[in-house]
Amino acid sequence: MPSVLTPEQLEARLAEIPAWAVVDGTLTRSFTFADFSAAFGFMTRVALVAEQLDHHPDWSNSWNRVDIAIASHDAGGITDRCVTFAARVDALIAAG
Repeated sequence: MPSVLTPEQLEARLAEIPAWAVVDGTLTRSFTFADFSAAFGFMTRVALVAEQLDHHPDWSNSWNRVDIAIASHDAGGITDRCVTFAARVDALIAAG
């Protein structure tokens, strides 16, 4: 089982994903798109990453907005894999 990052480790790793915030023990970020179709397409790409990493976020969608919260349910907090997942999501956004 992956280990939960210590506060010091998490602080260091957050530098890699500056658009994300820690909220209620999860890595959290909101995304806004032009319309529902763009938001849903993004969610599909994120779902593929989730399957590759075997790490699945809590998320929601409302029309053009997608909210993602990432934590390890098994480990009970934020792990390296959570940060890796967030970085991969950021890469999807950067790729357009």
